[in-house]
Amino acid sequence: MRWTRLPLLLFIACAALVARAQALGYEDARHLLNRTGFGATDAEVRDFAALTREEAVDRLLGGARRESVTPPPLFVDEPIVPYRRIREMPAEERMAFRRTLVQQGLQLRAWWIGEMLATPSPLTERMTLFWHSHFATSQRKVRFSQLMYRQNALLRRESLGNFATLLHAMAKDPAMLVWLDNARSRREAPNENFAREVMELFTLGEGHYGERDVKEAARAFTGWSLRPASASFVYRPMWHDGGEKTVLGATGALDGDEVLDLLLARPETAQHLARKLWLEFVSPTPDEVEVARWARTFRAARYEIKPLMREILLSPAFWARENRGALVKSPVDVVVGTLHTFSIHPADLRPAAVTSALLGQNLFAPPNVKGWPGGDAWIDSATLLGRRQFAERVFRGSQESMTKDAPRTAQEGDMAAAKPGAGPRAMLGRGLGSYAFNGTSWQGPLAAPGRLDALVLPIAPATPPRAEGIERLERLVADPAYQLR
Repeated sequence: MRWTRLPLLLFIACAALVARAQALGYEDARHLLNRTGFGATDAEVRDFAALTREEAVDRLLGGARRESVTPPPLFVDEPIVPYRRIREMPAEERMAFRRTLVQQGLQLRAWWIGEMLATPSPLTERMTLFWHSHFATSQRKVRFSQLMYRQNALLRRESLGNFATLLHAMAKDPAMLVWLDNARSRREAPNENFAREVMELFTLGEGHYGERDVKEAARAFTGWSLRPASASFVYRPMWHDGGEKTVLGATGALDGDEVLDLLLARPETAQHLARKLWLEFVSPTPDEVEVARWARTFRAARYEIKPLMREILLSPAFWARENRGALVKSPVDVVVGTLHTFSIHPADLRPAAVTSALLGQNLFAPPNVKGWPGGDAWIDSATLLGRRQFAERVFRGSQESMTKDAPRTAQEGDMAAAKPGAGPRAMLGRGLGSYAFNGTSWQGPLAAPGRLDALVLPIAPATPPRAEGIERLERLVADPAYQLR
C-alpha cells in the first residue's frame, strides 16, 4: 500500500514546488495580503502578484517592524497618578479624572487604528493584535492608557521576534501585573490568577497542568510588583516566597522566571501556539498533524516567531482553495480593511475605533482573560446589521445617513465629543462624515469587473452582481462573502 501511494505523494510534492516557483498572480497575492494585514489596495496586490510565494513571504517577514511609524498621543509620557491618590480624590475630581481616562483611551484606540493604516508592515500590526488577544489585558481594570500603550509597544517589538522573550517580558509588564493581580501577590497570600492564566491561556493550554502546579507557581511569582509613583516593575524580595516548590515535576526554590522556563520547555506550549496561529491564518479546523509539524519547527527555532510564520505562510494548507474565505473578518478587519482597500482617509479615526467596539472588538479592552473568541462569534444579528450599516455609510457616501454638521477635522471632533451627553454613538453619528468613498481615484478597478471582484471578495459572491462600476462595488461589499477573508 505504501509503494502504491508513492507516485501520488511525489505528484503532490512536485505540484507544490511548481506553485512556489511561479508568480503569485492577482488572486493569490490578494489572499496573502488580506490574511497577513488589514485589506490590500489594488496597487499592493499588483505589486505582489509578480512575486513567487517565497519571494512574497520573505518580503513580508523581512519588512517587519519593531516600532510604530505613527507618533503616539502626547499623554503616553505623562506621569501615572498613583492608584491610592485616585481613591483619595473628592468625588467630583475623581469623576473628572475618570472622564479624562476615557477620552485618552479613545485617543489611544484611534492612534492604533491609524498605525494599522499607515504602517509599511501590516503583518506587524496583525501579529500585535494577535498577541494582544492572546495576552488579553483590558484598560477597564488597568485604567491608564500609558500602561496600555507600553504593553502595546512591547507586543509590537516582539510580535515577530521571540516568544520566550515576549513571555518573560509580559509576566513583568505593569498592565499585566495590574490586570491579573500579581502586583499585590506576596508570600503570605499568593494570588493565583497569573499563575493559572499563564499555564491555561499563554503556554500549555487546558488539561496539561494540575491545581498543585498553579498553587506552587503562584508562590514563585510572589514579589513581582509595581513602584507606586511610576507604575514600573519592581522586585520586592521581602514579598517573595523563597521556599521549595514543585511545578510540573521540577522541584527547587523556583522563582517566576524559572517557572516560565519550565513552561517553555514543555512541547505542549509550542503545540498550543501553533494551533492558535492556524486558527488565525488558515481555517477554523486545524489539521493536527500539520500543527504538530509547525510546533516542532517552533521549538527547533527556540521560539523565534519568524521561522514559524514562514512555515505557515508557505504551507499548502495556507494556500489551499478550500481555505479561501474560511475565516470571518474581525471588526478591525472590516473597519481598517475597508478604509485601507478603498483609500479612505478620515479626518478623525475615533469613529473607526467606536465602530469596531460597537461591532464587538473594543481595542485595549478584550471581553475577558481569554481574549476575543473570533470565528463565527464575530457575527450575530446585531453586529451583522452594524457591519452593513458601516458599509452603506462608506460606499453610498449619502449625506442623508450622516449628520450634516459632521466634524471636518479631529479638533472639531474633540469639541463635539466634549459636549454634554456626547457618548460613543453620538460621536459615531457626528464623526463618520469624512468616511465616504471617492471613486475618482478608483477608475482602474472599477473599469475591470473581474479585477474588482478579485480585489473585494476572497471567494465568488453569493449573488453575482449584474452591474458595473460603483454600483457593482456596492453590491460586492453588501455580499455575505465580504465578511470573510
